[in-house]
Amino acid sequence: MKQKIIILPGNGGCDVETANWYSWARGKLIGLGYNVVMQNMPDGQIAHKDIWLPFIEKKLGADENAIIIGHSSGGVAALRYLEAHKLLGAIVIGVNHTDLGDATEKESGYYNTPWQWDKIKVNAKWIVQFCSTEDPYININEPLYIQEQLGSELHDIRGAGHFMTKIFPELLNAIHAKAPIVK
Repeated sequence: MKQKIIILPGNGGCDVETANWYSWARGKLIGLGYNVVMQNMPDGQIAHKDIWLPFIEKKLGADENAIIIGHSSGGVAALRYLEAHKLLGAIVIGVNHTDLGDATEKESGYYNTPWQWDKIKVNAKWIVQFCSTEDPYININEPLYIQEQLGSELHDIRGAGHFMTKIFPELLNAIHAKAPIVK
């Protein structure tokens, strides 16, 4: 059975087929033998927690054998999902743990309750984080705090900004290291 990987985009209503590195990663991962699930999310502008988390479970089929790759709000959703669900692993990219003083982030509902860091740690066999000190949206203290709470593997990619590029080779290296295809 092929390893299932689910790619969760950030908010803003982007089309996953044309935005950032999402389609590039899906194509590369399928070519390597993974089963990749990627869809436009409902409520793509705000990414409300009460809409996204049920969608991840029921429509995308995230379970204890799946890996979630979440970018920005998709990464925040992946971490909140892990508070109540098991996953094989998660890769979170450009994530924060506070609403950053931003009205849209606050409206999403991800920051209304305390984080359950211990549950997140128990519900994933591994967590990898990607961040950049040059991220214009997420201060480096946000991912550093998350890493401190989870003991996750942290990669600070210099010059990556908010990871809105068309390719992301470091992501493939992380997946290969954590969940290599067995032939």
